[in-house]
Amino acid sequence: MVGEMTARKRFNVIGLCLTDASCGCGRLILEAYTADTLLDDFLLTYPVFMSTSDLCQALLGHYCTKGHRGKEDGKDALERKQKVLHLVSQWVSLCRNFLRDDEQVKVFMKTLYRYMLDDLYAHPALEMYLRELQKLYQLHRRQVQEEYSPQRKSRALFHQLSLKEMAGLQSRDTQRETKEVLCHVYITLDSYLSLRVHPGLLAQELLQTVADRMDVSAADLVLVAITYPGGRLLLQPQDRVFSQSSRLVGRLHVCRRDLGEALSPFTDNTELQQRTAHLLTLNTWDVAVALSNVDWNIFVSVHEQELVYFTFSRQTSSSQTASLEQLLQRCDEIQLWVMTEVLLCATLCKRVQLIKKFIKIAAHCKAQRNLHGFFAIIMGLNTAAVSRLTHTWEKVPGKFKKLFSELETITDPSFNHKAYRESFKKMKAPKIPFIPLLLKDITFIHEGNKTFHDNLVNFEKLHMIADTARLIRQCQNDQMGNGVTQKSSAEARSYIDHLHIIDNQQTLFELSNRLEPRC
Repeated sequence: MVGEMTARKRFNVIGLCLTDASCGCGRLILEAYTADTLLDDFLLTYPVFMSTSDLCQALLGHYCTKGHRGKEDGKDALERKQKVLHLVSQWVSLCRNFLRDDEQVKVFMKTLYRYMLDDLYAHPALEMYLRELQKLYQLHRRQVQEEYSPQRKSRALFHQLSLKEMAGLQSRDTQRETKEVLCHVYITLDSYLSLRVHPGLLAQELLQTVADRMDVSAADLVLVAITYPGGRLLLQPQDRVFSQSSRLVGRLHVCRRDLGEALSPFTDNTELQQRTAHLLTLNTWDVAVALSNVDWNIFVSVHEQELVYFTFSRQTSSSQTASLEQLLQRCDEIQLWVMTEVLLCATLCKRVQLIKKFIKIAAHCKAQRNLHGFFAIIMGLNTAAVSRLTHTWEKVPGKFKKLFSELETITDPSFNHKAYRESFKKMKAPKIPFIPLLLKDITFIHEGNKTFHDNLVNFEKLHMIADTARLIRQCQNDQMGNGVTQKSSAEARSYIDHLHIIDNQQTLFELSNRLEPRC
């Protein structure tokens, strides 16, 4: 599986002896190769068969080992330590967003740094790696030497790095903190406004935004968070809406102040039908661009390892899959948006115009290499509540029906989504893949292949999973400057940034039956 070592392709091998009690397979022998795809495979997929804590212990153990039978010269010891440090460097570089809040990793980094300080006199060549750790974790020799002096060796010192120490962890994923995120604010019991906001949003700011969209006074509204079934928290003006992990404090509902905490709707769906007329006035290309820009801003923050954590759920924290979950949420949201707009339109001719518009928007999303948004729109039009509108679809012109049929072909799941895969393969990067299919591929690889063979890790399985996950990295690549994001009209951006969505399937079906009653 590893292949032969040639003069052109040289491997540095690290043998790590690991014990994973959770899998019950006893002692595992893992060989990670630097300067090769196998190292990337391992670093992306190790959560499949071991915890981060186990990896930290193994790396420290290998760094501090004395060699076979305690015999090892200085050159061999230096080479062994350099291999471990190279692996750690690659690991932090690739996965730092997943590591920055992990207490075990913080302890590991400080402990390794102390060991390196102790070894620096005997091995001056480690200075390069020491500087790299200093840069990544803002560690300082005097501070660490004081903390780990013999008089102060206690578990209390192996604790959390300060915010200043963590400031060096900059990656494409940490940009999420400064970017806008999606926020759902329920305006009725079964519908919400989807807003793009900054993570530091305060309750009073959110109330003002909702009030502006609903054309009511913010002074008349209160914001209530449903923290758990039956649990309600009345948010004060200066309360933050998001936690530190960019998660909402609860399901947000807005209601009139005179209703107190009663979550009764202050508006009905008929008042929101005006948005349909608004959508019909917008240029379809501009709407598709605005949609793709939102999708791209989320997608570019997704790390390929999020697919692994999401699929295998090994004690995953919310921050480790936040961008991926947001992109999946966006897919559901676009489907519901399509359904909501069509089913809130009471006029037949306007409903036909809406369906034509959505077909064109889907085609534009495909042209803009946003297959995620494209899939969502097509699936929204194909839902039972919309597809059952026989009289409406009969009025759709033949050329639009033909275009819709062609677009549907790409979403056909036959032969393992062959049509989609062939079409997507021809598209140049950057591009946005249909994420649920990537998760499905990883799940099938996992279920169809054993993780261990004779108590040894099945590297072939890990390679297949890593190859699938790396597609994220490849799709985000924009070496040729073929960016997905484009400029759209301010009106289209404003509309897409404030989508009204009904998320209750029963309500949607009731609207559908009201438009075209069953015979």
